[in-house]
Amino acid sequence: MRSTRPSFTVRRERGARRRTSPVLAAVALASALALTATACESGDDQAGGSASASASSDGKITIPDDIKDRLKEHGIDIDKWKDGAWKDWSKDDWLREAQDFVNPIIEGLWDPDRMRGAEDPDQGKGVDDSDISGDQGVTDPEPGPVDAKAVSATYHDSVPVAGKVFFDSPEGTMVCSATVVQDPANPGKSNMVWTAGHCVHAGKEGGWYRNIAFVPSYNNDALSVAELAKASREEVAPYGVWWGDWAQTSDQWIEQGGETGGDGASYDFAVIHVTPEKGGSGKSLEETVGSALPVNFNAPAAAKIQSLTATGYPAAAPFDGETMYQCQDKPGRLSIKASDPTMYRIGCTMTGGSSGGGWVATGSDGKPALVSNTSIGPVTAGWLAGPRLGDVAKGVYDSVSEKFAGQ
Repeated sequence: MRSTRPSFTVRRERGARRRTSPVLAAVALASALALTATACESGDDQAGGSASASASSDGKITIPDDIKDRLKEHGIDIDKWKDGAWKDWSKDDWLREAQDFVNPIIEGLWDPDRMRGAEDPDQGKGVDDSDISGDQGVTDPEPGPVDAKAVSATYHDSVPVAGKVFFDSPEGTMVCSATVVQDPANPGKSNMVWTAGHCVHAGKEGGWYRNIAFVPSYNNDALSVAELAKASREEVAPYGVWWGDWAQTSDQWIEQGGETGGDGASYDFAVIHVTPEKGGSGKSLEETVGSALPVNFNAPAAAKIQSLTATGYPAAAPFDGETMYQCQDKPGRLSIKASDPTMYRIGCTMTGGSSGGGWVATGSDGKPALVSNTSIGPVTAGWLAGPRLGDVAKGVYDSVSEKFAGQ
């Protein structure tokens, strides 16, 4: 049945130091929502220590020619950038449009201490549109909470495609979750990662985040916080640190998304193309981790999916951001705006930091496929919602794949 739409308080979690409390913004929506995603540690940690800048043996930053051209157009000096100029977040310099994405590698910036500092937060058989038309504008009853379960070490054994995305925002270092996905233009050799749009771009009031990097199987051995304080970079990032050399999200997220509320949530997805920080062995991300998930852009309506599994690294209390968790539940429907696609919703107690993490369902072929990602959740952390991936999501995915075809 169609739901009524009362006014209620919503927020998108952005995070701050542990001693600060989150700011709430009142918005008219259908439930108390929070963007369960980005955790950050603001303050002195932004400087990132004295990391050297290099992606090659000669100490020079290695970036594609097209990105070098974009840097020049925006007056960005590579030497100044690597020495900390990336912390300049003036409106004029906060690159916004899709073609403006720049992310030069700064080798060593994401060391174990800095990664830990980013933890604290403030398919089925294809169906045609007629199969889901009845979902438009419909919200099912709120699901009961499903306790998130810790994934057993080592993570790579059971969820090799999962990891964490780290990036810098005006508020400080932040974190999301993400999934390695297949690249149709480079079968078996994908360098593509799926996450949430708000993990790469601030939406209507901002631009692209900086120093975006992906760490597959972060803390693979499930070390405790105390053990991680003494851990080497290899223990924290056993499959390396992979820098985004391109990122793309939906036009809808860029135009509508914001720090509070559910605006743009139905289009809150992104694809990051990555490259190894130190060049590595020449293997792709998929070859390095040994797996990549297909993406189902024509997944069934919620009622036809028996079970979804969401994976992420929740960082808001009571979680610490260092451990991988999963929730499994049968999805329902959540409509934020009647004109936008209806979202999937599941019961789950994961909190901020889990945003961008993949939602996986078993297809009619019996194999798992990515069908969504964590986007929003309630202030009380009892459920999560993710966008249903359709034509717009496929357009983003195909565009990134085509850009690096044959590379």
